[in-house]
Amino acid sequence: MKALLFLAATCVAGSGAYAQEATSENSSEIEKITITATKTPSKLQFLTNNLSVLDEESIDGVGQQHINQTMQKVAGTWISRGNGQEHLTAIRSPVLTGAGGCGAFFIAQDGISARAQGFCNVNQLFDLNTEQAERIEVLRGPGSVMYGSNAVHGVLNVLTPNPLESRANTIDLTIGPNSYVQNKFSLSGNGKNHGLMAYGNLTEDGGYKDDSGYSQQKLNVIHQFSKNDLSIKSVLAVTNLNQETSGFIQGFEVYRDPDLKRSNPNPEAFRDSQSFRVYSQIDYRLDENSQIRITPYARSTDMQFLQHFLPWQSLEENGQKSVGLQSQYTFNVDAFTVTSGFDMDFTEGTLRETQAQPFSPTIPAGEHYDYEVDATVISPYSNLIWQTSQDLIVSAGLRFERTEYDYDNLLSDGDACAVGVENCRFTRPSDQTQTFNEWSYQFGANYSLAEQHNAYAQLSKGYRAPQATELFRLQAGQSVAELDAEQIDSIEVGIRGQWHAMFYDLTAFAMTKDNFIFQDTQRQNISNGETKHTGIEVALRYDFSTGWFVAANATLARHTYENNLTLSRQSIQGNEIDTAPEHMGSAQLGWRAENGTSVELEWVHLGNYFLNPENTAEYAGHDLLNLRTRIELSEDFWLSVQLVNLTDEDYAERADFGFGNYRYFVGEPRSVFASIRLQFD
Repeated sequence: MKALLFLAATCVAGSGAYAQEATSENSSEIEKITITATKTPSKLQFLTNNLSVLDEESIDGVGQQHINQTMQKVAGTWISRGNGQEHLTAIRSPVLTGAGGCGAFFIAQDGISARAQGFCNVNQLFDLNTEQAERIEVLRGPGSVMYGSNAVHGVLNVLTPNPLESRANTIDLTIGPNSYVQNKFSLSGNGKNHGLMAYGNLTEDGGYKDDSGYSQQKLNVIHQFSKNDLSIKSVLAVTNLNQETSGFIQGFEVYRDPDLKRSNPNPEAFRDSQSFRVYSQIDYRLDENSQIRITPYARSTDMQFLQHFLPWQSLEENGQKSVGLQSQYTFNVDAFTVTSGFDMDFTEGTLRETQAQPFSPTIPAGEHYDYEVDATVISPYSNLIWQTSQDLIVSAGLRFERTEYDYDNLLSDGDACAVGVENCRFTRPSDQTQTFNEWSYQFGANYSLAEQHNAYAQLSKGYRAPQATELFRLQAGQSVAELDAEQIDSIEVGIRGQWHAMFYDLTAFAMTKDNFIFQDTQRQNISNGETKHTGIEVALRYDFSTGWFVAANATLARHTYENNLTLSRQSIQGNEIDTAPEHMGSAQLGWRAENGTSVELEWVHLGNYFLNPENTAEYAGHDLLNLRTRIELSEDFWLSVQLVNLTDEDYAERADFGFGNYRYFVGEPRSVFASIRLQFD
């Protein structure tokens, strides 16, 4: 009943996932041009699947301190906030943890994966400059035909600006509690055929918790060239994060205890991470009906962090270097549009784990793992869109992907413990090569019910190859991880439309996942899991002629174990998957003047969820209010104020149950952030 009341309340309100103003004087929401679903510019109205778009105005209006705040405006999506810039992802899924949980999501910038597909990291969104994106597009459910491995539960694509389009030069300063200071800048200029832009941000945060905080820098440089039929967009992206990390606090609902909320049981924890990406999107129009795109790229990451979430607190150092090429050919013939491509990625990944102090004979000090993996991914694909009649569009797509891992153990084979010690925690497999060959498909349809009212449906299959850490970072004597690729089958049906000043999008989905990879009670990596995911997502927005608007998104979903996985010593078949709220969403009520002055009151709802597979531990959920205002003081000078957690609620950003204890990342109390912006020519 609580879930139904929640859905009813948000349906009455409207959609935060589509935050662009949509009055009668502006193009409607449903006519937005998107890129992520088809890899070619397409109107949202005619897609055969779901897609949520956060435009620059919406992103800038949130003024995030963490990506969690922006993504609260997207139905079916929860970026669970950890300490500092750490996070975990849920897109039409539970929050997925573990060595390969991040492999269920394709996180990208301009369609290029933030990290190589076999070397994801649960925190990889901090490698992207989401704060200053042109758009963020979220595709919920499988997207493997267009993106390959990892596009299982969803695709999150951060799109960069076009310097040839007019964009103001700006300097921003934001201050907040706990010595929070953020500086943002954007500088651009363009000539007849060339545009150049540099933008970035520098953030210092003293941290709400004791002995915590972070320093983060992000820089993007873009050059755009366009002449006749040739367009070249070159992007350089660099990020750096130095974080003093606060760990979980432990004890049932301890996040309500004023004496412990700011405590940090892991003052020694830290995370340092650097990333680098460079690529060029080269588009050439062959004729009026066909064009090609070639995107060569290179990327690297380097990260080290203390595993504060483990009692023995080992140090992990990992890195990857990649080069790759995406190629795409699109042509139109009568009522047909065909997009075919061939993607290649070559990655060298490394991982080293060491422990400074002995914990027990089975968890010794010293080197646990030290290995290199050379990965090769080769993947052709093709997608067809057919306008069968004035009212009906159908689509079909197919992709094949071959992934090969060449693993080299740099330590002795076998366990890491002293001779004679049984049940050693860490096992180092011998050198080996593993290969995965996978197919994915999609079939979709979009039918025009009336002008600006469309029904859509899609049947699709997604997959992900096992991550390198699942294959080669073994435990408890497992010498070979005989894992299959995870596969998910999905069906979704929906209806979206624009009626005068109201936009709506309603989607129902059902997905079953096979070969779910997990670590069993014997600490063995196995892939015989089966899970089921069903739900309804709704996005609504209504703009009044007076400048007022109301918007909302809501999700009702159920995520369950479909077989008796050995995650527990008791049967869990039919249980809800842990960290999977049945209902969540947000609503916004606001007013915007013609000059951009605005005010917005936001309600954020996160429903209750279980913390363990046995469904015996639970978090009650929470409701938060946020208030944002922006005032034009002069034509080139702006003031913004955010009141976060307006009612000063005690809540947990993330609740967990591990090693026999309730564990929480504490939500911060009421906070005020003030910003000024200077705009100049």
